[in-house]
This record gives sequence, C-alpha cells and structure tokens, in this order.
Amino acid sequence: MVGYTGCGKSSLGRRTASRLGVRFVDTDTIIEEQEQASVRDIFRYEGEEHFRRAERMLLERIAEEDGDMIVSTGGGAPIWGDNAEFMNDAGTTVYIRRPAGQIVRRLTPYGIAKRPRLQGMERDEMEAFMKRDIAEREPFYAKARYCLDGGGMSDRELIEELIRIYNKGDEQ
Repeated sequence: MVGYTGCGKSSLGRRTASRLGVRFVDTDTIIEEQEQASVRDIFRYEGEEHFRRAERMLLERIAEEDGDMIVSTGGGAPIWGDNAEFMNDAGTTVYIRRPAGQIVRRLTPYGIAKRPRLQGMERDEMEAFMKRDIAEREPFYAKARYCLDGGGMSDRELIEELIRIYNKGDEQ
C-alpha cells in the first residue's frame, strides 16, 4: 500500500490483513525497530537519505520473503529512486488517495508529532503544504496497479475494496 502520510495505510492495512488472516508489515515500524529510533529522530539525526536507504533495503528483504502479506509503506517510499517500479514488480500495489483536508482532519496531535515533515505547522499551513506535496508525489503514487479514492469512501468500504483486490491477485 502506498499513499501520502496519514492517509490510513497502516490502520487500513492492519485491519485488512487481520480480516484476510495474513501477515501485516509496516515498513516505518520495522525501520524504527531496526534503528532503535523514531522516524522523526532518524530524519533529524541521520537524515532522509539514510532513512530511504534503510527503507529500500527493507523493501528488498520483504520482496524475498515467502507468504502472503499486506505491506504499508512510508509516504515517501514510491518517490525514492525506482521504488515504485520495484514494488510493482514485487507485488500488487494499491494507492490510497485522500484529499489533504481529509488527511489533516484524520491526524491526531500524536499522528502529527510522528511525521517529521509536518513539524511546527498550524493546521491551515499543513493542509496547504500537503496539497502541494501530494500534487508533486501524485505521478509516483499513480504508478500503483490500483488506485482507491478514499475521499468519498469509509474505512470499511476501503477495506472491502482492498480485500477484493487481494483476492483478485490470487486469481492471476
């Protein structure tokens, strides 16, 4: 699963994997465990380049693993190098698209604090920043095999659609 930070990849992925009885993998969580630091601190002290290299190595490791799984990637994963193409080759990619205003409303203060690129912004600044940033990232996100427009769908509807896509993959 790919999409902008805060669009619900982790929560939707976790619930979808639970419904399907498959493993759930959150790349940000695994990187935090490996680095023994939060994504925010990794960006702050090691830099984004370090984080993105760790993310790519993790994507490669996940792609080699056996077994079905739902993988939630960080919001910037598809824009780095050839990650979008790599993920498409490794599995079925799904872009969760949500408008900036909806993402801002979904984010709790804790959710904002976890995201290094949103630090120090008021909500209106955050929404304007997200609109610009999403527009820049859209061509990379749009490389996913499927796009789910979450702006007009409930989480329950998105999960049902994710399950349908997952089951469709079994037919191929």
